[in-house]
Amino acid sequence: MARMTLAEIKARPSTIDWTRVNATTDGDIDRQAKEDDTEGELPGLAAPSPATVRRHLKLTQKDIAALAGVPVATWRNWEQGRVRLDPAVQTLLRVLWREPDAVRRAMAA
Repeated sequence: MARMTLAEIKARPSTIDWTRVNATTDGDIDRQAKEDDTEGELPGLAAPSPATVRRHLKLTQKDIAALAGVPVATWRNWEQGRVRLDPAVQTLLRVLWREPDAVRRAMAA
């Protein structure tokens, strides 16, 4: 492994296009977050985390728990990793991530 001094690191040209970074709008950031914020999700295989789903839907823990039909304490346990997510919960998270309106319709019926 090659080691560099701080002076050598600072002397290297930046690879960051600051014009492009500064031109990024809040809308761009939101769109990119929706595309990228999967916390290690493998497309089609793994479910997104409970916290990722909640942030994606911009809901509080109380609201997402009500939408999912579970107690708030259960949702908190899922988010904090206190319990292992069984396959049914993982499926619920996938559906909430991809089709939140379908869950809303199903829970309202």
